[in-house]
Amino acid sequence: MSHLDIIRAWKDEEYRLSLSDAERALLPGNPAGLIELPDTELGAVAGGLAPKQSVADSCYIVSPGGALGTGRCCA
Repeated sequence: MSHLDIIRAWKDEEYRLSLSDAERALLPGNPAGLIELPDTELGAVAGGLAPKQSVADSCYIVSPGGALGTGRCCA
């Protein structure tokens, strides 16, 4: 199987499924790794934020001189 066929099989599910069982067995693992996450891992996804961080935990503060900083709201 050529390098192009291997790459196509990695990227194109329809093409990969059209291969025989023997051809699919010869495919090396995709270097990108897993392409699906189990439900248990998806439940831990927090949109790039730490799971316990909330928007209400911090706010922007503008000093009288116009400088912008951050601080705790309602602290």
